[in-house]
Amino acid sequence: MDGRTRIKVCGMTELVQVREAVTVGVDALGFIFAPASPRRIEPDQAREIIATLPPFVDAVGVFVNEDAGVIRDIVQYCGLTTIQLHGDETPEFCRVMPLRVIKVIRVGGHSVAADLTPYRGSVGAFLLDTFHDKMVGGTGESFDWQLVDRLAAPAPVILAGGLSPDNVAAAIARVHPFAVDFNSGLETAPGRKDATLLRRAVAAVHRADG
Repeated sequence: MDGRTRIKVCGMTELVQVREAVTVGVDALGFIFAPASPRRIEPDQAREIIATLPPFVDAVGVFVNEDAGVIRDIVQYCGLTTIQLHGDETPEFCRVMPLRVIKVIRVGGHSVAADLTPYRGSVGAFLLDTFHDKMVGGTGESFDWQLVDRLAAPAPVILAGGLSPDNVAAAIARVHPFAVDFNSGLETAPGRKDATLLRRAVAAVHRADG
């Protein structure tokens, strides 16, 4: 790895947002297909947007406890390049996915000392997000980054959970993640990413990398 912190922006819902993200150098874009999410996107709309992406920009499909067959259908239909699993999916479930998997681990609450060893070889990365007893992602809240040291993740770490232009540099300095994942910290409303906040966030990551 070259030491550069990769950047993912999740909850993309509009083509104009995607174009702005690509222009400023975002590495991966997340499209949420979970029915309960306020940032959910329809497969037809996601397919149209993903078709416009240039090479080397990942299209990540986000699913929560979805049926494996449904995931495969959406992957093929939309042209996704990576699968993000945000629910209670087992290592066995991850292994049968048709693409590389990012497994979300919610940190805090009862998940502080989660044993990630069973996922070794089943996932390409772990995304660490804030534990919330009523929400799955998009909480806008950070967790105690010192907890990351206890997890001993057997794959690259993507840091999420309330990241914004104002706190991402401190997060990178403390955790040294492979990538950071922005969502609500760049929004004016669920699913509505602000171009100014997006540019500030990317600039903050670059400064943190030196």
